[in-house]
Amino acid sequence: MSGSSLRSFEYLESLPGTVFNRLYQQPSTALAIFRRMLTHLAKNFVMAMLYIGHPLSVADLESWVRPDSRRERDQAINLLERLHILRVTADPGKSRAYTITNPFLGSLRLALTGGGNHNSFGVPCNTPDKNPISVAELDEYARRQWESVLGYMVGSAGASLVDEGVRLSDGVKKLLKDGGLVKQRLSKAEITQEGFAFILQEVNAQVWTVLIYYLDAAEEMNMDSVDVLSFLFMLGSLELGQDYSKATLSPTQLQMLDDLSDFGIVYQHAATSSRFYPTRLATTLTSDSGALRSASAGFDNALRSPDGKGFIVIETNYRVYAYTTSQLQIAILQLFTRLSTRYPNMVAGKITRESIRHAVAMGITSEQIISFLTTHAHPQMRKNNPILPATVVDQIRLWQIEGERMKATPGFLFKDFLTAADYEACSKYAEEIGVSVWKNENRRMFFVTRYEQVAAYLKNRPKKITGN
Repeated sequence: MSGSSLRSFEYLESLPGTVFNRLYQQPSTALAIFRRMLTHLAKNFVMAMLYIGHPLSVADLESWVRPDSRRERDQAINLLERLHILRVTADPGKSRAYTITNPFLGSLRLALTGGGNHNSFGVPCNTPDKNPISVAELDEYARRQWESVLGYMVGSAGASLVDEGVRLSDGVKKLLKDGGLVKQRLSKAEITQEGFAFILQEVNAQVWTVLIYYLDAAEEMNMDSVDVLSFLFMLGSLELGQDYSKATLSPTQLQMLDDLSDFGIVYQHAATSSRFYPTRLATTLTSDSGALRSASAGFDNALRSPDGKGFIVIETNYRVYAYTTSQLQIAILQLFTRLSTRYPNMVAGKITRESIRHAVAMGITSEQIISFLTTHAHPQMRKNNPILPATVVDQIRLWQIEGERMKATPGFLFKDFLTAADYEACSKYAEEIGVSVWKNENRRMFFVTRYEQVAAYLKNRPKKITGN
């Protein structure tokens, strides 16, 4: 699951079942979650059960998967249950069976076959726009707006990087601050550790991160969070370059258009206009990972050089050369590098103890710095193995840990198993599904990053087992 899918999935997972019932009434939402949130095996389960018309026994469903793929099967079923798509029925005298929940079943059928008057996939305008906008113009608008958001975040490293033709609203700045991406220090905004991690993400993941913050703030803005989320899924189903009517939108959705315009997610000639255009940032919201990569290539990522290649060269003496003219790239580099010289197509500087400790004081970690340098390394650097000089990588880590000695990992502790066999079976299962972080065999306890699948495994074990 891609980073953007994971972020949106974690938000959906926190919602109660009643919210899913409302969400799934919209065919566009059901189709978006089917396309974006489900694994290939989970999609196969849904499609196989979509038209059978009766519950499918647990034994029959499990027989579809090879015995050596039990882990993938359990993950797929667990995912479907957590998204309230699949539920278990247990009628008296009958074996346990799986069934697809309603209204997801009906909405997905409607989305796949068409029909109805739900307007879930937007209403294209039936009159031509007097001032039509081309796809190239939409891409440029989205790029300019989004780069201005990123420029505001890293602008503390130098002059303001917000495009002169773009005015970031107070709502955008407040959202970035409330989301922990920037913090206010004296009279200017300063990027945080979370903000730098945000900068390192690909564009679609960045957009979803901001939208999750927007959803969290919906109640404060007197907006229905379900209506907000449904509209976001609808935007992901629209066609790039097509103009859509505002006539069928709710008051909440009309307010969202103004807010999303600030981020470049939608375009409208004016707030009073009767139509709007989704940009590429919107139409890729619910695309799969392959489509995301190709769609994101439609406009330049702010963190890539114009030719799409890396631009950073690092020497063993900590000297850094960046072949770029992008003010945004230079500002990001300046967060952890002491720049000394600037040429028309290159800047030069040095990674020092002071520059790294300054970055660490802002919340940026050594791993984030190393990740950025590796991701944007010049093609000549990529001929080396490892890509970055080992002395530089080790020293960056050492400079950070001068003031740090511990690392916290959030998670859940399972303990108090009655027998060693019970402990070993559950601990092995946690390792198989990739959530185990630490274990102590003598004390019969282990620590995991996620508990849902382990808890489901415990539930299906004999009743003599207990775990917390």
